[in-house]
Amino acid sequence: MFTLRYAQTVLYFGINALEKAREFLGGIKQVTIATGKTSARLSGALNDVEKVLKELGVSYTIHDNISPNPWASQAEALAKTIWEEGADAVIAIGGGSVIDAAKVACVIAVSGGTAKDYVRGREPKRSLPLLAINLTHGTGTEVDRYAVITLDEEREKHGLSIKYPEVSIDDPRYTLTLDKKQTIYTSLDAFYHSYESATSNVRTLFSISMAREATLLITEYLPKLVNNLKSLELREKLLYASMLAGISIDSGSTHIIHAIEHVLSGLQPKLAHGCGLALLGPRAAYYIHKAVPEDSALILKLLDPSIKPVTEDAEKAQKVVEKFQNDVGFAEKLGDYNFTEQDLNTIIEYVLKRLSYLHANTPFPVTEEIVKDIIRCAF
Repeated sequence: MFTLRYAQTVLYFGINALEKAREFLGGIKQVTIATGKTSARLSGALNDVEKVLKELGVSYTIHDNISPNPWASQAEALAKTIWEEGADAVIAIGGGSVIDAAKVACVIAVSGGTAKDYVRGREPKRSLPLLAINLTHGTGTEVDRYAVITLDEEREKHGLSIKYPEVSIDDPRYTLTLDKKQTIYTSLDAFYHSYESATSNVRTLFSISMAREATLLITEYLPKLVNNLKSLELREKLLYASMLAGISIDSGSTHIIHAIEHVLSGLQPKLAHGCGLALLGPRAAYYIHKAVPEDSALILKLLDPSIKPVTEDAEKAQKVVEKFQNDVGFAEKLGDYNFTEQDLNTIIEYVLKRLSYLHANTPFPVTEEIVKDIIRCAF
């Protein structure tokens, strides 16, 4: 077990890391626990949290209405529960969806406003303390300042910089109940965090370093994990990689792959985030490598050492990413989620007109033709 202090977060990583959160919980009288419907209980994390809270004499309310690709209304409903219960702190038990919704709710509960206000640029004044207990090896949100939320009426999915958790827990035991699909999806999410943060216009030496180490771990251990899902040792390696990738995007940011995926899963919430990234990623890698071959090759060489830092290897970059995904068992298509080419114009409008960070962070001019090509290759 180790402790990492990054930005405004203290992260405890390792088996039984929750025990380290007792100091944070000391003196707190009332907490709201945010979860989804099943994973918090199934993973064993909720039982562990309840045991600690009872031993410390902390009262709690469980709010279990957060879905994958969470809606703004869900974050606002959580904020209402927090306010009505008079919570002193919030405990989020889940993957990125639960922790992201809790971040937004922690702000709304004491600073007022709506989720849309903060998406549109309102600055948080205050927030309640948040303990994030991460259940996947893909999100990275337990160590970064970002949250992703979908506006209900507009069906627009947005990322926003809103708050770091005060304390986070990464215990690999809680990832053992991820099934094979979720294991693949979340790990590929961490891979794309790494690849995009190392190639974005705001990349830093730090983001590149974190991205390379995360990718090294993912490429070595994910192929083993998909054939040995109950390996705690392999889960720990992937969880560590995911955490590093979260720090990487906090320093370097995502760009075109995440931007398009946010539109897709905003329109179709049943599309898992990591799945959407994997659908788009190989063709996007072609354009990314063509634009910034040296930075792209720093990451993709870890998948295939023969990749060269030259624009002529752009097509090879696409094939290398595609092969890696196929080798770990990813074989889905966009049509599996009821998208058709008739949806292209709507998707392109959302991507180009409503996501400002896309143009600022992507290392090449994003055109309608490029977006259309990336999406078509996902069918």
